[in-house]
Amino acid sequence: MFEESEINGPDIWNKTWYPKAADHISTDKTWYIVDATDKILGRLASTIAIHIRGKNLATYTPSVDMGAYVIVVNAEKVAVSGKKRNQKLYRRHSGRPGGMKVETFDQLQLRIPERIIEHAVRGMLPKGREMIASPKSKAQWDEADDSGVKPVDSGERSTDNGARLGVWD
Repeated sequence: MFEESEINGPDIWNKTWYPKAADHISTDKTWYIVDATDKILGRLASTIAIHIRGKNLATYTPSVDMGAYVIVVNAEKVAVSGKKRNQKLYRRHSGRPGGMKVETFDQLQLRIPERIIEHAVRGMLPKGREMIASPKSKAQWDEADDSGVKPVDSGERSTDNGARLGVWD
């Protein structure tokens, strides 16, 4: 059925590549800084989510955490279109009867601006896995190698490594 050269040649049927443990070491992950000034919230969150999952990498594998770390600066200056500033509602519940708290985008932006971006990005990541770590502190940022930090423009998709989310103001 097969000639001798076909039997000893490269395996043309099994080309699936799966990353090894050395391919996704957390200390080798790239750090990104994203400036949220005058960026549309949904487009910004989409770009951040892509980098957190690592979908911008050629080695992307859904079951492996291949992403990088993302730090968002100027979260209070993020933009929304239309009437969302007054009409978009953020709800949270204390778990007690009657414990529903509702506030608008404007109110939450004055109180905790980073929560708006975290909420938007969390909704774009897979459910059931904690992909957003708590926001990165200044000490963790100082420990990271500054030479590996790359700014990301939310208008274009980068071909560099992917991200975790940290929001600073």
